[in-house]
Amino acid sequence: MSVLPTTEPECLKGVSPDVEVSIEARMRDLGEGLLVRRLLPSRARRAVGPFIFFDHLGPAVFAPGSVADIRPHPHIGLATLTYVFEGEMVHRDSLGSVQPIRPGEINWMAAGRGIVHSERTPPELRASGFRLHALQVWVALPAPRQEDEPAFFHIGAEEIPEIAGRGVRLRVLAGAAYGKTSPLLIPSPLFYVDVEMAAGSALPLIEGPEERAAYVASGTIRCGAEAAGAGKMLVFASGARGEIIADSESRLVLFGGAPLDGPRHLLWNFASTSQARLEQAARDWKEGRFPKIPGDETEFVPFPEP
Repeated sequence: MSVLPTTEPECLKGVSPDVEVSIEARMRDLGEGLLVRRLLPSRARRAVGPFIFFDHLGPAVFAPGSVADIRPHPHIGLATLTYVFEGEMVHRDSLGSVQPIRPGEINWMAAGRGIVHSERTPPELRASGFRLHALQVWVALPAPRQEDEPAFFHIGAEEIPEIAGRGVRLRVLAGAAYGKTSPLLIPSPLFYVDVEMAAGSALPLIEGPEERAAYVASGTIRCGAEAAGAGKMLVFASGARGEIIADSESRLVLFGGAPLDGPRHLLWNFASTSQARLEQAARDWKEGRFPKIPGDETEFVPFPEP
């Protein structure tokens, strides 16, 4: 779900002192009914903490015989974090990893100096039809680690710490938040939290991280005078100490962390502190120098020429 050139979502200055800017997603159809809302990067915010890219896929319904396949494509200099609300995808990569990802689980793929992966619909769902609803984000690797060896990690749903009470259920998917720490090993200070809120419930903003945001997958929330429905991201002002209130039953993610340790250049699926490194990665992909995915060697996503 991360193979399109970057689009530029609409951005508005926040109307609440707790909200620096609000970002409205733009819809993109990848074909086969696969809809993506893209939020980051935007004109107002290129990143939130180390999060440099944010895609919301679906929810989409696929009839029997349909697929929602993302063909093999490369990454460098970043980690992809995939989280499924509904449905299932099978991750394969050039390390030889083969991992179904189901609701509540986490896939973390650190590209480092270079990796290739695909995400495919499992055969049983192709036959029966299915719903698919997921998020994928990119996290820039710290500059000293952007050329590390690639790696892949999977965290099962039962391993993710939860907090529940007063109409709010939290799952700390990555990093530390609200007194809980995810078992996922991460290379920089960040947090990524799945939140379910009953109508009328409230949740204080996490304190500490300099850069913080909330993305609404469903429902409607507000922070001070700023309201946000599905497909909208609120980036909170530095030091804000407000709270999120759910005006309806809502599902959202809270995320952020320490600012990036320097600017990142982006080209297609690549991130680096060096523009020349991006251009080299593009040449390597076009000339077939990236490794292949065992069992998925034939198809690939071509580099998008201007």
